[in-house]
Amino acid sequence: MKKLIIIPAFNEQESILGTVSRIRELAPDYDYIVVNDCSEDDTLMICRRNHIRVLNLPINLGIGGAVQTGYRYAYENGYEIAVQMDGDGQHDPAYLSVLEEALVKDGLDMVIGSRFIDNQGFQSSTIRRVGIRFFTALLLLLFGQKITDATSGMRMCNRRVMELFIRDYPRDYPEPETVARLLRHRFGVREVPVMMRERQGGVSSISMKKSIYYMMKVSMAILIERLR
Repeated sequence: MKKLIIIPAFNEQESILGTVSRIRELAPDYDYIVVNDCSEDDTLMICRRNHIRVLNLPINLGIGGAVQTGYRYAYENGYEIAVQMDGDGQHDPAYLSVLEEALVKDGLDMVIGSRFIDNQGFQSSTIRRVGIRFFTALLLLLFGQKITDATSGMRMCNRRVMELFIRDYPRDYPEPETVARLLRHRFGVREVPVMMRERQGGVSSISMKKSIYYMMKVSMAILIERLR
């Protein structure tokens, strides 16, 4: 099976080389592509200097646009499995085999790596955990399925999901909203336990002020998704 790891990257000069090196070491049967979202630091230069495969976007599209670009690349190049992993080193490619086994053997459409099933490894900040629990409750209420880590950026999908995502994908904070979309369309979605690490470099794009906007925007988007 052709399998692709999509790595959206914006200002990840401190971690992108380590992220790709671990993928090369632990997941050699996967291809990968870094989607450089118009980084303002040396991310692109580091990729080119180290012969890292990269799509260099001419304008900043945000996380949603960068990930959607990766899904389009995967779909148009005949990949049967696409995986999203952050460029900051939080996601461990050692778990890809676990995600793939669930996706293929159980006939699922998307598998999400959740840090909150076994509660091991880095658990995020307190305020973010509160937000994640809120999304868990909201998705359960509206769609009848418990998703413990809807904000997880470590997720694997098949071509059915790629086809849906390349037609329409949220621009900002897309993870919980795309979960809601898949559940509304009755796609098979499941979580598997993974351990995540702290960000290996750089800073998160979600500040305290943005967290408030994030909660309001995503909650409204999920409610609208339910009403469609």
